[in-house]
Order: sequence, then C-alpha cells, then structure tokens
Amino acid sequence: MYRSVLLALLAGSITSLRVPNVIARRRAIALAVGAVAASQSNALPALAADSKPVKVYFGAGCFWHVQHEFTMEEMSSLKRSSSQISAVSGYAGGQRLGDGGKVCYHNFKRFADYGQLGHAEVVQVEVPASALPAFAKRYFNIFGTRGYRHDPQDRGGEYRSVLGLPGGESSPFYEVIAKAASESPMRLMTGRGDEPDTIGDKVVLVYDSNKFPFYAAELYHQFHDDFAGPPYGKAYNAINPALYKAGVLKNTGCPDSPF
Repeated sequence: MYRSVLLALLAGSITSLRVPNVIARRRAIALAVGAVAASQSNALPALAADSKPVKVYFGAGCFWHVQHEFTMEEMSSLKRSSSQISAVSGYAGGQRLGDGGKVCYHNFKRFADYGQLGHAEVVQVEVPASALPAFAKRYFNIFGTRGYRHDPQDRGGEYRSVLGLPGGESSPFYEVIAKAASESPMRLMTGRGDEPDTIGDKVVLVYDSNKFPFYAAELYHQFHDDFAGPPYGKAYNAINPALYKAGVLKNTGCPDSPF
C-alpha cells in the first residue's frame, strides 16, 4: 500500500514541478517520502490502541466451566502458555462488600458470602484489545443457539449472565461486545447490581467494571474441573500452582474451604 502511494506521489511531484536537475529531484523525493511517513504515523495510534491490554470479566453460570473456556481461548488465539494465562475466577456485580472489603464463596461462617452480597460468579481476562472480538465470540458461544448457559441446573442470582468492562456501555470496546451479541440469541441490558438470575431471559447484564469491580475467588476455585462432564486434565489443574508461584493467584483472606 505504502509503496504505491510513494510511487504516485513521486510521479505527481516530478511531473508538476518539471524538475530540471538532480537536486530538485532529490527534494521532490524527500517530500514524497515525508508524506508517506506522515500517513504511517497517523496509523500508529490505532495500532497501539489495538495492542493495549484490557481487562474484561464474563459470567455465565458456574465459573469453573467459563474459566476453562477462556483459558482455551488464550492458548489458541494468543498462543499463551500455561504460565501466561490471565483467566481468573471470581465475583462481581454486587453492590455490597463483606467485612474488610472481602467477597467470598459460601462458607459455614457466612463470612462475606458473595451470594448474600449480590455478586455473580465471573471470570476476568486481560487481553490485547485486538483480541477482544475473539473472546467476546467465545463467550456468547457458551449460550449456543437456544440462549441457555452451559449449566442451567445452577439457579440463583449468583449464576446470572453478566459482563463487565471499563466504562460499561460507554466503553470504546462496547461495540465489539454488541456485535458479538448480535450474532447470538442474547441481548444486552444495563447492569444495576444485585440482580436475580437471568436464566431463560436470554439477557446479559453489562456492568461498568470501574463501578462493579472484580474480586478474585479462592485458590480452590481456580482451574477446577467442571461439576459435570469429564475432567479437564492434570495439565489444566496444574495451572493453579504455577500461577500461584508466579504471583498471579493469591490467597484472598476468605475461608480456605466452603464447608
């Protein structure tokens, strides 16, 4: 593309100027090259923006299955190794926090119970903006052609379908999400927080993640086999200790086990 522009500019400059000597020709070439360089520099901000990482979280029922989906997407689309995975299970979408700002899984102590605080199970990923269309498509594919999540047996607000990105519907990335949704049975609605289950409604609630931030789940919920279906395998489960060692996963301060 740039080569053709350069040739056109050179031809136009030389013809119009009718350069009589080598010096004039060199000046014309310099002007043409400068014009092409300017057109390239104008394109750079968009390319840089595409490469800038963005954090987005997705929820569709139990986070064990959703985390596996996005781990596979990171490996296939971004060629990330197990030590580079960003998909982390957690909670979001509630209007309240527990003592010490904690959000935890159901536990005997009833300490900072995410369900009682109005949060849903989600998985957060950090990916280049240019990769967001692939991840959005992966998310909406979870609902299939009927608009039902993978595990409809799990019921309650904890399992509602949600999506969070910085700025919510005002985000520059919202159109990417809207396009992926338009190719699925699902429709997008503004998330207000602490909503009931969306099962059967074919609705995904969109949150502003600045107002409804992500809270990582306990270590025992990370890279866990799904409740139904065959195990994901030891290599998948081993991502947990690898990311803990790397400092990506951390102890949350919540009870170590649910019961």
